Amino acid sequence: MPERQSSRKDAIRNREAVLTAADALFTRRESPEDVTMADVAAAAGVGKGTLFRAFGDRAGLLRALYEARLEPIRQAVEAGPPPLGPETPPQDRVPALLDAVLCFKLDNRRLALALEESGSSSPYRAEHYERWHSLLQAVLEQIPRVTDSGFIAHALLAATRADLVEHLAGEERIPRERMRAQFANFVTGVLASGPPQGLTAEE
Repeated sequence: MPERQSSRKDAIRNREAVLTAADALFTRRESPEDVTMADVAAAAGVGKGTLFRAFGDRAGLLRALYEARLEPIRQAVEAGPPPLGPETPPQDRVPALLDAVLCFKLDNRRLALALEESGSSSPYRAEHYERWHSLLQAVLEQIPRVTDSGFIAHALLAATRADLVEHLAGEERIPRERMRAQFANFVTGVLASGPPQGLTAEE
């Protein structure tokens, strides 16, 4: 039993070392593609076998690092105070949630871009995307004039895609606060408008 506990502690330490090393590498490197599994293993002081056993592949490592950085926001959303927490009026909570997503993408541009570009499966099936979509849809359903909440949740989240955020912040050099204001205006406009005249969600 003590040997098993020691092995488990070693695995936890190795995992934390890998995430710390990967975090530093993705922050320093210009392109996410410049960071390899060999780089991360060397920086963490572990063998590549340990790395692959813990995370499966590069996409698994990216997901784990992404989730670790996202954890404070997740806690605020699940049990925190307004404007992110569950006691916030839905009309106020939707813009706050989306602003949190946008700020997270801005603060983690390289990692978010690497994660969304990794693998061949649809980004809309990623666990973190499905969680945000389900949450937004549930909150949107509490706003009386909003119809087709599932589609609107997808459309709003599309404006926070990492490739778009990277383009706006990197290529167009839009300042952070200006981008947040533009996005807030967009979200407010969507929430204020109903379905197009003469159309219903079923059509």
